Amino acid sequence: MSNLKALAYEMRERTIDIIVEGKTGHIGGDMSVMEILTELYFEQMNISPENMDDPDRDKFVMSKGHSMEAYYAVLAEKGFFPIEEVIQQFSKFGSKYIGHPNNKLPGIEMNSGSLGHGLPVCVGMALAAKMNGQSYRTYTVMGDGELAEGSVWEGAMAASHYKLDNLCAVVDRNRLQISGNTEDVMAHDDLHERFGAFGWHVIDVADGNDISQLKAAFEEAKETKGKPTVLIANTVKGKGSPVMENKAAWHHKVPNQEELAQIRKDLKERKEALLHE
Repeated sequence: MSNLKALAYEMRERTIDIIVEGKTGHIGGDMSVMEILTELYFEQMNISPENMDDPDRDKFVMSKGHSMEAYYAVLAEKGFFPIEEVIQQFSKFGSKYIGHPNNKLPGIEMNSGSLGHGLPVCVGMALAAKMNGQSYRTYTVMGDGELAEGSVWEGAMAASHYKLDNLCAVVDRNRLQISGNTEDVMAHDDLHERFGAFGWHVIDVADGNDISQLKAAFEEAKETKGKPTVLIANTVKGKGSPVMENKAAWHHKVPNQEELAQIRKDLKERKEALLHE
């Protein structure tokens, strides 16, 4: 577990490299979602470069597609493509490593960018598994700002109607979006109550940047029958350095040299501490 926690910080360091070299990136959400992606790809999902042609592999859609730099770091660590190639080519003219998921790259199921599409598509994937008698599970990660999209709730309603217990959604609940606090922009009130009213099994993850809490929640989701599950993962935007944490300005920002030095120092110190737990 300590190694997995440290790996999340190592991939944060690589995410910073991608953003600095590419001179662009949604750094705040990259940092908040990292443990969620780490637990999914290295503990929970049956997905690898070797089984992408297997129709029974698990399916994943990164609905909050703007957090692509973190997703690149995770997919590279998983072996889908070299991290050095991503760092060198990200956001360059003509590059396939663009700022949102590109399904011409290995390991990526669908393009995303316009928010609100991931959950409805995953409803279709999960329903197909039920209809075809397949055993794979389907996962998606959404941003909390994304929940203002009406298509999310259409998908939530359909998932409950079809009793898609092979579907698990995660809300990266960092409470900040590009224009400020989510509760000021479009208040969500009690997301547990709201998803529950749509017929979902809801799991509140008190610390969505804690690997052990995420692991327990995903295992509970696998045991839940007759309804889809959503994890409300309470995360910290910009997680990893006080320079960025809980600051809306870091939704989309490239650090200057002084900020970069401090961020690198903070990430390295946290990674070393986790390795020696």
